[in-house]
Amino acid sequence: MKVLVTGGAGYIGSHTCIELLNNGYEIVVMDNYCNSSPDVLKIVEKLTHKTFPIYECDMLDYDGFEKIFKENKIDAVIHFAGLKAVGESVGKPLEYYHNNLVGTINLLRLMKQYKVYQLVFSSSATVYGMNNTAPFREDMPLSTTNPYGTTKLMIENILKDLCFADKKWKVALLRYFNPIGAHQSGLIGENPNGIPNNLMPYIMKVAVGQLNCLSIYGDDYPTPDGTGVRDYIHVCDLAAGHLKALEKLPQIDGAQAYNLGTGKGSSVLDVVHAFEKASGKTVTYKIAPRRAGDIAECYADVSKAKEELGWEAKYSLDDMCRDNWNFIKNK
Repeated sequence: MKVLVTGGAGYIGSHTCIELLNNGYEIVVMDNYCNSSPDVLKIVEKLTHKTFPIYECDMLDYDGFEKIFKENKIDAVIHFAGLKAVGESVGKPLEYYHNNLVGTINLLRLMKQYKVYQLVFSSSATVYGMNNTAPFREDMPLSTTNPYGTTKLMIENILKDLCFADKKWKVALLRYFNPIGAHQSGLIGENPNGIPNNLMPYIMKVAVGQLNCLSIYGDDYPTPDGTGVRDYIHVCDLAAGHLKALEKLPQIDGAQAYNLGTGKGSSVLDVVHAFEKASGKTVTYKIAPRRAGDIAECYADVSKAKEELGWEAKYSLDDMCRDNWNFIKNK
């Protein structure tokens, strides 16, 4: 089976490429490297002892995108590509709507033209909005608080409409919670360009002295230590979830959503302390005002993924922090 991985050089995409190759899949990777590096794909080849076609291409470049389908017999697609920074999306909504929506529609048009009807879509827990109570279940009402999240929800709705109109489509909507961790080799992990948007890369940069201090946004939430609680999941667990979804696609009726998380919440301070324990480094932090749109607790009900996909997370927070530190030491 040959799988097109859009955004395959990214953090989650690259780990999923390793998982696919190690389990006998052929892959084709597309990425524009706007928040990743082609060097990552060389490491994927090194770790798996396999080579694969790589296309430097933007989703908005329809002709470039089509070249991939013309030159490869694609059986299924795992769609990671997209702009993904929540804060940036608030300041650049047009760029986010244009890139994420038009790019995905280009992909879907090409899939339809080349009769590729199986898709695993990289969605997000942001679609649960601010009005649900954790643990979040797939059947809860959906809403969003920022343009990034809105693009994910709009794409979910596009895919549901597509499946309703044409029963040949089989789609898994994977709602990620908070991926952290790195490959056990220490050779790939989350390495964003510029100032990080996510907690763990920020903690790592403080630990190695690249940034002075971590800002923790709010310590007065109704949580055990007052800081926000999130469901942190090891990126390798997440990658394994994509394989399980891919295997399930032929049996899926239309578009089905699945939460990928651990089902347990950890506070920001839990993560800071676990990282300090793993690294032996002190992470200097300060308390800053709450950010608009942040909720106190966000963690998953993972029973549907366990029952229908046969998937559940294996790694602990300590494992995630250990692997993150191993990655940053190797840089």
